Amino acid sequence: MRQKVKELSIEYLIGDSELLSNMETVAVKAPFSDEILTFFNALSKKMLSIPEARQYPDVITLAFWLRRSHFLKEKELFETEGGLCMGRGTVFHIAPSNVPVNYFYSFATGLICGNANIVRLPSKDFPQVMIINQAVKEVLEEFKTLKDYICFIRYGHDQEINDVLSAVSDVRVIWGGDATVKEVRNSALRPRGTEVVFADRYSLCVVDADKYLDIEDKKQVASDFYNDTYLTDQNACTSPRIVIWTGKQRESAKELFWDELHNLAEQKYTYQDIQGVNKLDSLYCLGAENEDVHLIEGKDNLLVRVRVESLKKELLKNMENSGYFLEYDSDDLMELTDLCEQKCQTISYIGETKELRKLAESGVRGIDRIVPVGKTMDFSFVWDGYDLLERLTRRISIV
Repeated sequence: MRQKVKELSIEYLIGDSELLSNMETVAVKAPFSDEILTFFNALSKKMLSIPEARQYPDVITLAFWLRRSHFLKEKELFETEGGLCMGRGTVFHIAPSNVPVNYFYSFATGLICGNANIVRLPSKDFPQVMIINQAVKEVLEEFKTLKDYICFIRYGHDQEINDVLSAVSDVRVIWGGDATVKEVRNSALRPRGTEVVFADRYSLCVVDADKYLDIEDKKQVASDFYNDTYLTDQNACTSPRIVIWTGKQRESAKELFWDELHNLAEQKYTYQDIQGVNKLDSLYCLGAENEDVHLIEGKDNLLVRVRVESLKKELLKNMENSGYFLEYDSDDLMELTDLCEQKCQTISYIGETKELRKLAESGVRGIDRIVPVGKTMDFSFVWDGYDLLERLTRRISIV
């Protein structure tokens, strides 16, 4: 194993080939061990102390998520299951390329469960990744016993590397969509190995116009929706692409909602011409396949809105990102049934959840999360319908 790893073309961001070679023999830990909680709490403080981190809301959100107080609440819930629980062993994480901090949430889940972690990071040099990794390196100097459990790497599309890392892993966690899942599954897991996969998904937003108009701080609503969408160029599977309007005062609510969002995007978003070209291309393709779509006149290409008169699965083929939204007026949320198939992940909302709950209970095979606007990116240990704490641990029966 050691010689094989040394021959692989791998870039090590944290850890080295020696550490990677030994990972399959590292002793597992109990979930939520005090050592790991203390490490993450120290890391949270370190990240919050870095001036550059303040430029990135996703880094700050991650830092707060890593606090001991948060994990202690999760530990209390986890321990109600009873019995003896330990990590599964070595977890191989393949992070998505389009969400900067996702790799660390995946890693943190693996470590909090007591596992050693091999993490393939995005190939792009996101500034958030550099900030987080620098903080990890500094804090690890105070927690040297955890160094054997953390290996952050980069490499290209290389099946040989996938083969080697999969063969030593007890759990493989694949983010990045259908193509990535298909590619990595060409590499066999060990016989008792398990897998958690996150395939291509999309998300919706449901806005009760009357409830929105009752909200006093509409700038905060715009900021929350901006973080759900523009912050990741709508590339995250949690980012809504379709906005469903309910309530009586829809037109008034739409005017205010989109004006506030456009004003904020003008201040904060870096727009590129190619994004406008892509939006136009998607609009033409959508119009060619559907007669009942209408472009809503706007100020510029920073925000593109397209009204649709019916909800068809075909709409999903021509969704775009970077501020491109389909809109539909609904009097009955059960109309969303066709859209809420397996690839539907998150429904964010402004208003109440009663009707959304009915939709989820109707037997649709999608909808894994129903969250308020502004919370779509908030990571939890239940994700895409998986209980990650259960999937990354081994429960031991003692009678």
